[in-house]
Amino acid sequence: MAGVDGLVRARAEFEAGEWAEALDRWSRLDAGSLGAEDLADAAQSAYLLGRTEESAELYRRAHEERLDAGDVEGAVRCAFHISMNSALAGDLSAASGWASRGERLLGRLPPGSLEAGYLAFARMFLHLRAGRMQQALECAVTATETGRRFADAELAAMGLCSQGRLSIYSGDVPGGLAMLDESMVEATTAVRDLVSLGHVYCTAIEGCQEIAEIGRVAEWTELLHRWCGAHPQLVIFVGQCSLHRAQVLRARGAWPEALDELDAAIRRYERSGALVAVGQAAYERGDLLRLRGETDAASESFRMSAERGYDPQPGLAEMWLDQGSTAAAAGAVHRLLEETRGDVARSRVLPGAVRVLVGAGEVDSAVAAARELEALSESFGCEALELEAALASAEALRSSGDVLGCMPYLRKARQLATRLDLPFHAARARLAAARALRALGDEETARTELDAARAALGEIGARADLAGVGATPSPTLPRGLSDREVEVLRLVAAGRSNAEIAAELVLSERTVARHVSNIFVKLDVGSRTAAAAFAYENGLVGGSRGAVRPPGPG
Repeated sequence: MAGVDGLVRARAEFEAGEWAEALDRWSRLDAGSLGAEDLADAAQSAYLLGRTEESAELYRRAHEERLDAGDVEGAVRCAFHISMNSALAGDLSAASGWASRGERLLGRLPPGSLEAGYLAFARMFLHLRAGRMQQALECAVTATETGRRFADAELAAMGLCSQGRLSIYSGDVPGGLAMLDESMVEATTAVRDLVSLGHVYCTAIEGCQEIAEIGRVAEWTELLHRWCGAHPQLVIFVGQCSLHRAQVLRARGAWPEALDELDAAIRRYERSGALVAVGQAAYERGDLLRLRGETDAASESFRMSAERGYDPQPGLAEMWLDQGSTAAAAGAVHRLLEETRGDVARSRVLPGAVRVLVGAGEVDSAVAAARELEALSESFGCEALELEAALASAEALRSSGDVLGCMPYLRKARQLATRLDLPFHAARARLAAARALRALGDEETARTELDAARAALGEIGARADLAGVGATPSPTLPRGLSDREVEVLRLVAAGRSNAEIAAELVLSERTVARHVSNIFVKLDVGSRTAAAAFAYENGLVGGSRGAVRPPGPG
């Protein structure tokens, strides 16, 4: 009776998302009392908790139980789960072995079964890891069509999402993005299985991040974050959620918060044994630390990235360039460009490669790389990549002596950075414009652009870029206000609306709203009038500090 009661309670805990408690209760029951369904639920619990080896063993036991009971469909489904989990953990021999075992069992089922669609999806991962892109795409199509034929929302969504990702790799970026959009609609409206839903979220977000489709990354990462928060015991997907949140925060200029998320991603990936994923998070951390001028910490993160099997380039080469190791930086970039295949992969390394080649004085190579990036950005149709291409083209042309030719690219970069709310890119565009204007003899406008770039880079904490322009330290400002916040506050005090401030400072209204909110918090005020009064009382408006007071009687 106690065993029956334990099973009932474990099942209830599993349904309630209390997977650790359910798994503990199942483990304390007599092994013979657990049927195949309980073993499969225990295996899923272990997987969601990041205990992948325990999950594989439980699925193996469920597989044997189902075979003994003549449940071939259930046995094949267990083989699918073990194959998938092994592939994601990098154990390709085990993944292939379990996929083959499942395929052998398909001979006992009618042709075109639902289980055949699931195994096609598992086989897709093996083709993908081996670089067999066409075979992988064919498997994804089979999985999608099978899922739709059987009205299986999980398989249909996973197959369509992977089909979209593979279409992007094959060069059809607009078509691939449309499939990712559809898969997310399917996932958020029809998918109930948590593992399937997590895979769709992460696959879609990663696919968009690889091609700099920042809008979808931000939108879907917020959905993933809320979903993870609704399941407090979840381990297996939370590392990827932290990584994607860090990528969005970095793009928005919130670098300290991005570093916190990257630290969390590394800890969470380590808990689930995802070593290659640790390498990627370490690389992102190193690249951000490089931009902040923290070279020792960046070097350590790049070292961790390499040890986990993730190439720390081109970020490491950019750091070498900043440190004066020009030959090493250029050599690493040439090797990287030689090795990197595929439009998506090249689009990710070309921006950094152009910066290194320009810095190394290899003008012809820089121009060629910038032209390739521009062509890729036009075919992809992703605005953030178009922004990277515009910056790269401007720098390459300026270095070649075509200063006038770089100006349209800089205008485009400024417009895109403002529209997409990417403050670091906007600052880099202003910095590049200052250099170009100085070369054209327009010293006064160049100085204005340079001052604005310094202020923005200082606010973000981009010390590596600041070092390159000879930034001078800002005077101490009251209440911890940044230079940019003082700019905004002065315009608030002048009675400007957020829209007017955005137009004058070439920012998005969302960025201005964030600055105004931060100002209110730092000044401990609740209105624009009170903020304006503070500005006048502290001499932040008109003349030196303390020299101006707000108008009024007396």
